Amino acid sequence: MTSRTGLLFALPLAALPCLAEASELTGVWARGDGKAQVRVDRCGDDLCATNIWVKPGTRHEKVGDKLVMDVEPVSQSRYEGKARDVRRGLTYSMEISLDGAAMRTRGCVLGKLICKSADWTSMN
Repeated sequence: MTSRTGLLFALPLAALPCLAEASELTGVWARGDGKAQVRVDRCGDDLCATNIWVKPGTRHEKVGDKLVMDVEPVSQSRYEGKARDVRRGLTYSMEISLDGAAMRTRGCVLGKLICKSADWTSMN
């Protein structure tokens, strides 16, 4: 996963009546490649995914990098919306799929011409 999409997993929401439903997204998640862990929490009306651990030597990612998400449920286990990478100033379209303790995120730029996906495992 590249630095631009390092946090594209999860997460977060903006002032939605369904915000409570997003509670299944909150907590600590480990990225499938073993190079990062994020904590997803509410931050105001949104959800924020913040790097809490980055494997030493991982390029372009830092502890503290934050992704602010405005996503909403489109089905029982799927969320869609936008995510903003605070440090890089980039905005992505975001898709999140949940299956028990597993999560898959997909972030895209340029009208979905360039996309990256990541698999995550809940550490809760």
